[in-house]
Amino acid sequence: MHISAKDLAALIPADFTLGVATAAFQIEGALTEDGRGPAGWDVFSAKPGSIVEDHSPAVACDHYHRMPGDVALMKQLGVDSYRFSLSWSRIQPQGSGPVNPEGLAFYDRLLDELLANGISPMLTLYHWDTPLALDDAGGWMNRDTAYRLGEFAAIAAEAYGDRVARWCTINEPATVTTNGYTLGLHSPGEALMLNALPTVHHQLLGHGLALQALRAAGVPGEVGMTNVYSPMVPNSINPLDKISANLMDLAQNRLYADPVLKGKYPDLIRAAKFFGSFDHPDEDMEIISQPLDFYGLNYYMPTKVAVGPGEGAVPASMAEAMGSDLSAAGNGGTPFHVETWPEADITAYGWPVKPEYMKVALKEMAERYPDLPPVIITEGGASFEDIIVRDKSTNTTFIPDERRLKYLSDHIESALKATSPGGEAESIELRGYYVWSLLDNFEWSAGYNQPFGLLHVDFETLERTPKASYFWLQELIEERNLAAAAGAAVAQAATDEPDAAAMPDDDVTSGTAA
Repeated sequence: MHISAKDLAALIPADFTLGVATAAFQIEGALTEDGRGPAGWDVFSAKPGSIVEDHSPAVACDHYHRMPGDVALMKQLGVDSYRFSLSWSRIQPQGSGPVNPEGLAFYDRLLDELLANGISPMLTLYHWDTPLALDDAGGWMNRDTAYRLGEFAAIAAEAYGDRVARWCTINEPATVTTNGYTLGLHSPGEALMLNALPTVHHQLLGHGLALQALRAAGVPGEVGMTNVYSPMVPNSINPLDKISANLMDLAQNRLYADPVLKGKYPDLIRAAKFFGSFDHPDEDMEIISQPLDFYGLNYYMPTKVAVGPGEGAVPASMAEAMGSDLSAAGNGGTPFHVETWPEADITAYGWPVKPEYMKVALKEMAERYPDLPPVIITEGGASFEDIIVRDKSTNTTFIPDERRLKYLSDHIESALKATSPGGEAESIELRGYYVWSLLDNFEWSAGYNQPFGLLHVDFETLERTPKASYFWLQELIEERNLAAAAGAAVAQAATDEPDAAAMPDDDVTSGTAA
């Protein structure tokens, strides 16, 4: 069971954003249309064996052609905001130089459509789809890519700055480094292990340069960035497991958050000999650590860590879902590995469902970063195999995704309680939660086998079908709106009520008149 929509709505503070999120490469399709240049992911996904069952992103959800209908479904859902990303190579085909007017025009239409339907835009500048020309020049191993992202931010600010309420400069640099450059599971497919460390600094520098460009352009919208966060839990009381968990925490959480929020890399990282592989000018840290209007946190699960290489870098269920055999990366190649949570429900991705660790994540962030700006959960959601129920008598389809519904309900409840007065992370000002994802989509190396959407997509017909979780979120938003309206009415009535002390006393008035 989970909390009712009405009771959950009662926990939602004023001005809290309920939104949905997507990414350009995962939903748009139209990879060769209207002047779009190739991205590194175009090439990577075309290599046999890179994607589960060799699924192609060429069409994806066909959002490029079906955008107005998708916005209409958001309007029907009732969300406050939509987080989407720009396809860098659709706007700037080579990642530098001239812009593509038709690419700019698509996002012009999207923004206008959102605003016409009362949906606030949150725009992500970079969500992993690096233009191929930049990948060919070294991608994020090349410091120049950071400057190209800053240039791209200036282009976007000039085109869309008047209509975007919130900007995310970059999404999950940890995933780009780990999957794209350390293990080779994502584009550009480099398995550089520790030699991938320069990509960390260059992405964070790109964030800082993009932030500078947006602020220089005077955009009125709030500006932040998005990092994924996973609490690291030792597998046992073995001190070596605790050390391993701390090292994993450094590598996956603090390595990306500390420079942005503290202006320096963690001490252990800076002291390590291999850190010399990306020495940087001191002024870089000032650029990286500029104040943010908000900090975006993507939370999906905790990670259980054990010492030694184990049987693989990650549990077999995760490796299979990724479409890659990760055992080679774990056998003898790593000092620690990820363990399973035998007691936990798991998603189709093999991820443990542990909503209580949302509180842990927020508590750790609050303790580590006393000057943390307001926080937005910019992604949260789960992939589960969906069962499609067809009613022949009415020719309707229903998808009862109770597990996804419960995942979202439990995680939103956990976040709200943790940041409420008396909660584990009460010092955090939590401003919103964006569900990943609006649509079932191209889930990177997992292809179309990992559905996260509130809307089911038939990838043959491209028909969208709302799932039970869609209707649940719709109910939650309606209950939130009703509670807000009732509260406003009570407040207005209290304001309008005459001051009893100022009212004339009937008896005194009568006596005076006599």
